[in-house]
Amino acid sequence: MGQRAKGWGFVAPALIWTLAFFIVPFIVMGAMSFATLDGRNLVWGLSFDNYAALAERRFLWRAIVVSLEITVTVTIVSVLLAYPLAWIIAFNVPPRWQRLVLLLTILPFWTSYVVRSYAWLLVLAREGVVNQTLMNIGLIAEPLTLANTRFATVTGFVHFFVMLLTLTIYANLVQLSPNYRRAAQDLGANAFQTFRHVILPLTLPGIVTGAFLTFVLCIGDYVTPQILGGNTELTVPQVIMVQLGRRADFPLAAALAIVLMGIVTLAYLAAARWLRLDRL
Repeated sequence: MGQRAKGWGFVAPALIWTLAFFIVPFIVMGAMSFATLDGRNLVWGLSFDNYAALAERRFLWRAIVVSLEITVTVTIVSVLLAYPLAWIIAFNVPPRWQRLVLLLTILPFWTSYVVRSYAWLLVLAREGVVNQTLMNIGLIAEPLTLANTRFATVTGFVHFFVMLLTLTIYANLVQLSPNYRRAAQDLGANAFQTFRHVILPLTLPGIVTGAFLTFVLCIGDYVTPQILGGNTELTVPQVIMVQLGRRADFPLAAALAIVLMGIVTLAYLAAARWLRLDRL
């Protein structure tokens, strides 16, 4: 009995924290998603009007589609860029320099998220570094519209999440024994076959974990689309902020948040199933 009480004593702070700051707010938000507005008065009830509005109002449905398109694009591009970078650090950089290279890799994390977004806004502006460079070398005659576009939003996201994915994939790569590659070579596999049939399957857990984290953080982000997207295409977090800040429509904002959490839950289940299948 004493050991059980001691165990509950260790886990109680975490349980209380989770209950107070996640479970209770989630229940309140879920209940509010079924409420309605009567003028400025909140009417609690069991109405599905807010969820029906997601299908009836085109801009709400479009926000969900835009968020998914941006998030999937960012996740795929980040994985394609992060894997070669993690490979180079793990296998081509001498071990004594790997810590320094990793330190340089995570330097963007030391800068404010808002500052990084505004920095990219300046780089991609009509008078920014990218346009000026392209004009100076003669590739374009007039500045391109790069800022306040989906391209700018994706670029800002990728800049951040490539570093996160690099760390998760690197952690998998450095744990691989060199004997795997040697055994594959002894069996007649070339470099590509070794990578495809040995290295890649063994590093899938790191890829899936990093991709899931990227998906979750990207689809729920408000700052980067707001600064770099220029409100040309609204994502779900932006629409939620509009409902809260301008219309005070808390029930509709809650319904959108529930839908967003549902999408994240489906992504988690897909990632977990992939990892389970990979271990079979």
